[in-house]
Amino acid sequence: MINNMHKINIKTAGKSLQEADKVLIMIHGRGADARDILSVASHLNVQEYALLAPEATNNTWYPYSFMAPSEQNEPWLSSALDLVKEAVDTAREQGVNAENIYFLGFSQGACLALEFVARNAEQFGGVVALTGGLIGDKIDQENYSGNFNGTPIFMGTGNPDPHVPIERVKESANILEKMNAKVHLRVYEGKPHSVSQDEIEEANKFVFK
Repeated sequence: MINNMHKINIKTAGKSLQEADKVLIMIHGRGADARDILSVASHLNVQEYALLAPEATNNTWYPYSFMAPSEQNEPWLSSALDLVKEAVDTAREQGVNAENIYFLGFSQGACLALEFVARNAEQFGGVVALTGGLIGDKIDQENYSGNFNGTPIFMGTGNPDPHVPIERVKESANILEKMNAKVHLRVYEGKPHSVSQDEIEEANKFVFK
């Protein structure tokens, strides 16, 4: 049951859930909205996918940095994770299996996507995390169990990035690999805090092939 922090608000685009075999859940960054992240889909090989984009109440998933102690970001963080689960459940109710459910997030949305899949690890279709890492002042590995069974995860990030330290991205990639994900990490020197053309191409090659 979703608590009353984030209203259930999931925008849709692409194929209808009834028509599509694959679903991409797209998670926007802080200060953005579902429409912003859905616009990225036109650059991805996802023409045959149903697109689901949960939208954060007040355009932010949780109030503080993803590197703050997790309890400072509650109850917003748990509510945000619940809203992502709501999108996953919507896909499953239409008969879409986990291996045909994909995730993409940017910045705060990338952190949320990684946190969700790591807490609920199984063989998903794939994950694209653009400038993000696992959430918390320290990574609490007790939150993560399960087996990705070779799920491809593409992580792209700039170095340095004003919001997401490279050390946290690398540490997150290592944890996901230990959980049997196939992680492809690209670090771009001096890349601004935005989605680059190269990241789009890598995501298409590695995840949306």
